Amino acid sequence: MSDTVVMSAHPPVTDWVHDFDHTDPRWTEDPFPIWDQLRAECPVVHTDRFLGCYLPTTYEAVKQIAHDTEHFSSRRVVVRDVRPEQVGNAPPITSDPPEHKPAKQLLLPPFTPDAMKKLEPRVRAICNELIDDFIAEGKCDAAARYTKHIPVRAIAHMLGIPEKDSDLFIRWIHEILELGIKDNEIFLRGIREMGEYFVGHIEERKRHPTDDLISTLMNAKGKDGQPLSDEHVQGSLRLLLIAGIDTTWSAIGSSLWHLAKTPADRERLVAEPTLMPSAVEELLRAYSPVTMAREVMKETVISGCPVKPGNMVLLSFPAANRDPAVFPDADKVLIDRKENRHAAFGLGIHRCVGSNLARMEMTVALEEWLKRIPDFRLDPAGQVKWSEGTVRGPRQLPMLFARPG
Repeated sequence: MSDTVVMSAHPPVTDWVHDFDHTDPRWTEDPFPIWDQLRAECPVVHTDRFLGCYLPTTYEAVKQIAHDTEHFSSRRVVVRDVRPEQVGNAPPITSDPPEHKPAKQLLLPPFTPDAMKKLEPRVRAICNELIDDFIAEGKCDAAARYTKHIPVRAIAHMLGIPEKDSDLFIRWIHEILELGIKDNEIFLRGIREMGEYFVGHIEERKRHPTDDLISTLMNAKGKDGQPLSDEHVQGSLRLLLIAGIDTTWSAIGSSLWHLAKTPADRERLVAEPTLMPSAVEELLRAYSPVTMAREVMKETVISGCPVKPGNMVLLSFPAANRDPAVFPDADKVLIDRKENRHAAFGLGIHRCVGSNLARMEMTVALEEWLKRIPDFRLDPAGQVKWSEGTVRGPRQLPMLFARPG
């Protein structure tokens, strides 16, 4: 079955308010005006697609749902055409209280700001190795040759698995997060292959312990004081790979896309490198890559809208971050924005474990690119293509720039 057949299973949307579809090509291409239209109509809209799904469009509604673990479960975190029994748990992201907290606490130590400082030189080296490969050409597809490799190789480095396996991870993520929305076989295959891959690494470390993140998880103790099961370790590894790669390469790609088409911001960042921290936060707000999902477990009311069990919720942090009630000039990218309490890393107990890693990778990727390629633009002969589904970022990003020297 080809990708095209799989992807065109849904009829086009004619009424966004009552029949939205986050996999519709117009949403993929430019979701911002759609969110504005929905927000003006209602804080929580509903569609019968995907077996029934709600979409909160205001910051307040997203926040309410994210903090309400009684009515909304995280056991399914992707909205798909089918809802089979649970496969491929990935604690803590698929856990609810009380299991959630101990599972999350195990993952916090490897992602502290200090741990990121130690990893940063390797990430800078990865960025420069990638740039070395294409800078002499004066053009490149920045998604294919730069953004997607940085987080994959960084997480491989942390996990102690070969950086050269990164193409495998990229394929699995595409199958699980994009193609798998509408094709369960592809989804299950990606989950299975990823599981088998990690089983091999877990077995290897039982024989030869290492000091990488896989061994750290294998040595960790659960809340009962016992080591984690192999299934738990595998699930957490799957989470780190799926949650840590697609999201960050999307954020880096969207940032480069913005700078390529906004020369004033690009020139300002080159001239005032101290603006980088606020620019990174603003790019995270404006182009937040991640939409999570929740399953409605009990009937409740969110922002005045009744929400019924048997439905999923598309928890759109990107739409929340464009809410003009919370962010003045929400649709403008202001790289020196002062107040910026964005929700790009989520809200509530499931706030992203890897936020320090993502910020560091984004900062380093932009700094190293701007140092070596300060002047660049989108290639008018090429086409920018955005990913479909719950993680949004450029998957094709043709750039032109001056050759060095």
